[in-house]
Amino acid sequence: MGSCFSVESRSPIPNSPTPTLGIKKKKNSKKRPPGLRSSSFDHRREEQLHRVAGRMCLNGSSQVASLFTQQGKKGTNQDAMIVWENFGSRTDTVFCGVFDGHGPLGHKVAKRVRDSLPLKLSAHWEVNLKDSNDVLKEIIMGSLNSEGTSVNSPSPFEETDKNPEIFQTLKESFLKAFKVMDRELSMYANIDCFCSGTTAVTLIKQGQHLIIGNIGDSRAVLCTRDKNDSRVAVQLTVDLKPNLPAEAERIRKCKGRVFALKDEPEVARVWLPNHDSPGLAMARAFGDFCLKDFGLISVPEVSYRRLTDKDEFIVLATDGIWDVLTNEEVIEIVASTDAPSQAAQAVVESAVRAWRQKYPTSKVDDCAVVCLFLGLDTSATKRDPGKNVEEEESSSTMNMETGKDWSALEGVSRLNTLLTLPRFDEENHEPGDNGKI
Repeated sequence: MGSCFSVESRSPIPNSPTPTLGIKKKKNSKKRPPGLRSSSFDHRREEQLHRVAGRMCLNGSSQVASLFTQQGKKGTNQDAMIVWENFGSRTDTVFCGVFDGHGPLGHKVAKRVRDSLPLKLSAHWEVNLKDSNDVLKEIIMGSLNSEGTSVNSPSPFEETDKNPEIFQTLKESFLKAFKVMDRELSMYANIDCFCSGTTAVTLIKQGQHLIIGNIGDSRAVLCTRDKNDSRVAVQLTVDLKPNLPAEAERIRKCKGRVFALKDEPEVARVWLPNHDSPGLAMARAFGDFCLKDFGLISVPEVSYRRLTDKDEFIVLATDGIWDVLTNEEVIEIVASTDAPSQAAQAVVESAVRAWRQKYPTSKVDDCAVVCLFLGLDTSATKRDPGKNVEEEESSSTMNMETGKDWSALEGVSRLNTLLTLPRFDEENHEPGDNGKI
């Protein structure tokens, strides 16, 4: 879920003390780059990014994409999203992503990753392409005979269904960019990521090539046609939660604990070795450094798919959508929307209604959706003049009912991200004196 499910947002168990940690928060001895300490620098960079042609991160649409986010009933909207056309100055390339923050500063972490990760990914892609070209030159030179004609040998750029060259290049780029992004988060002075973090489901589409990098429990779903020309939902990512055997095994090997609470037995959570905190309901995430030594990782699962003319669109969404709508329901909502530019908003509004029907005593979660249309006639959709990249972020709260106080879960089992937060003395970085669970 996008928001922090902390002791502030969850109905506490009567007479239960506030949980704390009996460990010290590690002080980062690394020298922080000057730019990471300057909020004015961050503001200038954000302003520059907002002016980049083809980059959208607020409610709106373009010729090939629709995106929409809406704040839930838990406080600040911690979801973020992006569509970046002509990514890396390539006219046939688009980058998309949704990011679901959690913890006290999850909204800041999500936005930071939204803004920084694409830049890092593009930079590593360029480096890897350069390295690949250098290797290609050596292979070509080595394959020339004395007469200057090439020996009959397969081209290193010859694609196979399993391992096309672009996948190998971009997989390495995804892995490097995610690693650098997480390391950089640990050095930010104005964003404390010790118990705040974000998921990320991202993709690069270049021509018919689709490469996806994913951590956390946001999701990507493809709408395609089967042999009977019926729409079929294909889930492109795995929800990386602690209940997956491989994820649980890694966490336990690192001395972390994985178990569910009695009142939500289906929700596996990650806990510190000797303290009942923080109860994170995902196995991979950016940030959350309190758990990084105990099995939580930020290494993405990277996958490849070659698109065909049967593939219609891709939906990226945070778990505020998937917790209440099935993959099939989402693609039907998008497919039945009159204007593709309104598709993302239609999904969000359907999810909000489903939340109130299925979980009337729980708070509606933040929702963010990106719809990327494949092979769409660009003359059929125009940028929505009512919403564009320059609109105020407050638009993400539109269409919400006001005046209603949605209660906390109160016994309803839900897939919540974070149960309790480590608490520290701000001056000495020591645990508070509130006692333990």
